Amino acid sequence: MSKPYIRFWGVRGSYAAPFPTHLKVGGNTSCVEVNVDDTVLICDAGTGIIPLGNKLVAEAKNKELLIVLTHYHWDHICGLPFFVPAFIPDWNLTFFGPGDSKQEVKQKLDSQMQAPYFPVGTESWMANINYLDPRDAKLSTGPIEISYHNVHHPGVTYGYRIKAANKTIIYISDNECQFLDKSIKQKMSEFNKEEQQMFQEMNREEYEYELNTIRGADILIHDAQYTPEDYKTKRGWGHSCYVDVVNYAIDADVKELYLYHHDPYNDDDAIDKIHQKCEMMIKECGAPLICKIAREGMEIELD
Repeated sequence: MSKPYIRFWGVRGSYAAPFPTHLKVGGNTSCVEVNVDDTVLICDAGTGIIPLGNKLVAEAKNKELLIVLTHYHWDHICGLPFFVPAFIPDWNLTFFGPGDSKQEVKQKLDSQMQAPYFPVGTESWMANINYLDPRDAKLSTGPIEISYHNVHHPGVTYGYRIKAANKTIIYISDNECQFLDKSIKQKMSEFNKEEQQMFQEMNREEYEYELNTIRGADILIHDAQYTPEDYKTKRGWGHSCYVDVVNYAIDADVKELYLYHHDPYNDDDAIDKIHQKCEMMIKECGAPLICKIAREGMEIELD
């Protein structure tokens, strides 16, 4: 059996960016593989799931796959129509994602593969397809355990806590961290003293809850799509400014942070500059946090 690892197959947000200026970081949209003893957990099904599917079929080590989806925006599911294991009879695919029922999860995945949007529907999938009840609090596949929580992104969106190879991995692809804090501060002058105290207490409780969802994580993979300049015009769009993500990880005593869901407008040089600024922030406050850029093809060994 291979050593346990995490591999990034897609690291972009919004849409794929297969441009020469983006190849160092990668152009495929969200998809991460967690592999322990050849048990495969797939987080999100953006275009990155296409080459992952090709690799899995070529190796054919394990034909049982669990695919957890953070939400159903196109950049997180648009690889499924081209995911080869779904079209092979002896494969078993299980899906989990937000919803009120198994049928709702199925309907959401069926929708993008219906006319006039796509010529082949999910009825052409030949694999054995299962959908888990979205209300299940905990999931598992082989030695991997998964739980989830809600994050701040338009529509119902999940972040996942994954226990694998004695590591705690947090996968939060789309999240606007500190949204409430910024919203309250922007409106604070409109409130009286009593209301200000109430909102400050609400904000403190909300931030403490957010910290507890990632506290002490060995590995945090988190949305860091915006620069401070971007965020000024895109507040409320459901993505984080990298400054807030770094502070968030430091406050929660995270060991390693992987900046993820990169803006497709940002080329390799722009993302390298973001990384440099993050490392300067960490150095200035003397935190032990390790911060890296999630890059397509990067593997993190879990042993």
